[in-house]
Amino acid sequence: FLFMLSSMLQDEGVDSDEDDTSLSSYGSDLSSRKGYSASALSLTDVSWTFLFLKMFKGRLLSVYSDAGDFGNVEVQGSVEFAVMYSPVGELIIMIEQCQDLAIANPRKQRTDPYVKTYLYPDKSRRSKRKTSIKKRTVNPVYVESLRYKVKREELPDKTLNLSVWHNDSRGRNVFLGQVEIRFKTWDWGHEALTWYNLQPKVHCLKLLSSCICSKTCHLISGGSKNSTGEIHVWLREAKELRRLKPQGVDSFVKCYILPDTRKKSRQKTRIIKKTQDPVYNHAMVYDGFKTGEVSEACCELTVWDHNTLANQFLGGLRLSLGTGQSYGKKVDWMDSMDEEIQIWKRMLANPNSWVEGELPLRSSMTPRK
Repeated sequence: FLFMLSSMLQDEGVDSDEDDTSLSSYGSDLSSRKGYSASALSLTDVSWTFLFLKMFKGRLLSVYSDAGDFGNVEVQGSVEFAVMYSPVGELIIMIEQCQDLAIANPRKQRTDPYVKTYLYPDKSRRSKRKTSIKKRTVNPVYVESLRYKVKREELPDKTLNLSVWHNDSRGRNVFLGQVEIRFKTWDWGHEALTWYNLQPKVHCLKLLSSCICSKTCHLISGGSKNSTGEIHVWLREAKELRRLKPQGVDSFVKCYILPDTRKKSRQKTRIIKKTQDPVYNHAMVYDGFKTGEVSEACCELTVWDHNTLANQFLGGLRLSLGTGQSYGKKVDWMDSMDEEIQIWKRMLANPNSWVEGELPLRSSMTPRK
């Protein structure tokens, strides 16, 4: 998503959630909000903003799998492969073998693995390549090559996504791990077979942020004490959220600006049903920030799967300076990690302009006290 320098998000307790409604995704959202502590910020009117939100899927599902992704295994093991560019204009991925893969079917103590690749940003079927399937082994040997006809000058803009899967006879394939290589920084002189540890998929947010404020927006970074600015957030879409149901999740996003946790300060998107790649197209605006207040605040954003009885947490993040304090008081929610801190600093340093970044969604968050 896109953030504006004066844009911050918070959510109610990430360990529980009872929200079940959302407002239109095409206008400002002032749906009821709830929080945990008294607010030192004034958050009132909401209006349009130019901020995009993208969330990228969680660890155990590939939306590019033909049959879908099922199961819930801890990623382990490694894969050995080599990358080279041939004189005839082909990108060649030599898949040698895997080692110590997870057991995909605990009941049968069985794993039937295969390797699949995509050449991002193309995530369509024409970008997919697959090896053969090896039966009943966690140490498969392939010695196979996967090839792409692509111009050498186009490769710096592409990323190789290589993933390992268990093939299920009923089409309920299980994700076993992945490796991604960005060719922008790849050493093309390195053509030797190399072992890579398999990694889980990560929830992440792609966001643009900037300080698109009110008429007195410039005062956020220095101005009269009575001047105020705004935080604008445009939640655009999510990518690759965890699959909690066969038909996909019914997701929505909630936003708070801490330390204000009052229910009326909460904003959220409408619910997008039955998809791991929801498009929200939703704008949120918080106003009333005086000079210096943004540095004391934290933008918390969380993603939820809507259920009638209890909504389920899918991931979240907190954008702040990560000082552990707000207005001189120790708070547990000012716990931003390096990437979150850096994007927040960039927003503060660039009022009235967009800042783009990509952040992982946390799989768990410390409850606010």
